[in-house]
Amino acid sequence: MEFVEMREGLARILVPKAERIYDAPVFYNPVMALNRDLSVLAVDILKPRKVLDALSATGIRGVRYALETPAGEVWLNDISEEAFNLILKNVRLNLGVEGVRIGDGRVSFRNGKEVVANRDDANRLMAEKFRYFDFLDLDPFGSPVGFLDTALRSVRRKGVLAVTATDTGVLCGAYRNACLRKYLAEPLRGELCHEAGLRILIGTVVRYAAKYDLGVEVLLAYHRDHYFRAFLRLKSGARNADESLSNLGYLWQKKNGEFGYERAVLPKKPGAHGPLWLGPLKDEDFARRMLTLAGEKTLAHGKTLLFLELLAGELDVPFFYDTHALARRNGLGVMKVSRLIEALEELGYRATRTHFSPTAVKTDAPFQEVVGVLKSTR
Repeated sequence: MEFVEMREGLARILVPKAERIYDAPVFYNPVMALNRDLSVLAVDILKPRKVLDALSATGIRGVRYALETPAGEVWLNDISEEAFNLILKNVRLNLGVEGVRIGDGRVSFRNGKEVVANRDDANRLMAEKFRYFDFLDLDPFGSPVGFLDTALRSVRRKGVLAVTATDTGVLCGAYRNACLRKYLAEPLRGELCHEAGLRILIGTVVRYAAKYDLGVEVLLAYHRDHYFRAFLRLKSGARNADESLSNLGYLWQKKNGEFGYERAVLPKKPGAHGPLWLGPLKDEDFARRMLTLAGEKTLAHGKTLLFLELLAGELDVPFFYDTHALARRNGLGVMKVSRLIEALEELGYRATRTHFSPTAVKTDAPFQEVVGVLKSTR
């Protein structure tokens, strides 16, 4: 296997040489550098002692945790022998330490902190390390659903689960039956699909966590490129689980673009999408702290800071109005997002841009007010 050396954050990383990233025997996607930037910032703020990167591939995420955060014990795991051997190379390349074999398929490195390279099925490892990790990173190829039970049992109560889903077509309604099978949820097509997909993902984790008397607090959740990502703090106790479940509900949308949502265990009228999370998508203080820290650290992706600025400034209300979609649905002219925000603020409402769409507005204004402003462009 031939390798190419890449740099990401403070890490040097060997990746297999291939014409396309999907052809490589061990997967590395440079587009996900922004995802990893945000993960490093989150771990730096949370300061967990024990961290697991459950599906490590090249090991880049775990290596960055070891180099760029105060985590004292970092586990890098993959079931592939090729990936495991590459993880060993990349740990040695960056930490300059020799391994001490402590068991079949596991090597422990010590150089001020412990880094454990492990070769195993992720579910088996997480089942073995019950309530062990303070921060568990679950970034699979596709859906994370098959790992949720063991992940939620491997994270300490009050720990943090960072979960990624790359099956956006499923969560956004392109494959409705797959969403019903995997997430037990009715997805939505159209301009709201990405926010609905993210909220279905969070809602699924909430339902899984409730089985173990765990509540969920969303520290930060977002959609970007081809994936959804959420940093979720677990809250121990049946009361917290019940409170989280009370934030689940359903979304409806009319043909003119007007939407409504309701917190409920079961939908009360036809055409409902969900169940999905209707609570906050961020902790305001956590998002601001990430933004501040981003200005001080070495980031790998040139757009991480700008993206965090957008997330931190975004109004945290469920769903949005897309100016192009509303214009198309109602035979109206298109208004610039900045002008719509300004007009809604003049009427006394809150309004901001949203990371879900460059042509959309998050606002607490009712549908009729938003359409009324758009009609003024005629």
